[in-house]
Amino acid sequence: MKISLICIGKTDESYIVEGITKYQNRLKHYIAFTLSVIPDIKNSKHLSIEKQRSMEAGLLLKKLHPGDQLYLLDERGKEFRSIEFATFLEKKMLASTQHLVFAIGGPYGFHQEVYNRASGKISLSRMTFSHQMTRLFFVEQLYRAFSILKQEPYHHE
Repeated sequence: MKISLICIGKTDESYIVEGITKYQNRLKHYIAFTLSVIPDIKNSKHLSIEKQRSMEAGLLLKKLHPGDQLYLLDERGKEFRSIEFATFLEKKMLASTQHLVFAIGGPYGFHQEVYNRASGKISLSRMTFSHQMTRLFFVEQLYRAFSILKQEPYHHE
C-alpha cells in the first residue's frame, strides 16, 4: 500500500517543515509515503469562497487516480484514538488497498465535488488547528500508527 497526503497551500514555518520532515523520514521504514502541496490559488481575495473551493477541488481531484481511496481531514469527520487509527490502516492494508490518499483542504474547506469523491472523513480533534499544524499532527499520527502496528515502543498506553 502507498499513502499520500495532499495539502492546499505551502508551509511557511521552518519548525513545522522540520517536524514533518522528521516523521516523513521515519515513515520510510514502514510504508511508501508522499506529501504533495497544491499551491494557494492566486488572487483569491478577488474570488468568492465557492469559486476558490471549486478551483482547489479541480487541482486536488487531478492528483487522484480512479482506484485511489480518498479520506478528507475534516472537523466533522470520524475521530480515532491512535490505536483505532492504526487498526483502520491495518484493515486498509489487509483489504489490499493500493493507494490511500488523505487531503487537507484550503482555508474554507472542501468543495462538494471533493466530498462526493471521498471515501470518508477523519477528524484529528474537535479543536481547530491551522492547516500547517494539521500536516505535522497527521504525519506524526501516521508514524505513531505504524509503530503501534509493529509493536514498537514509541506509543505508550
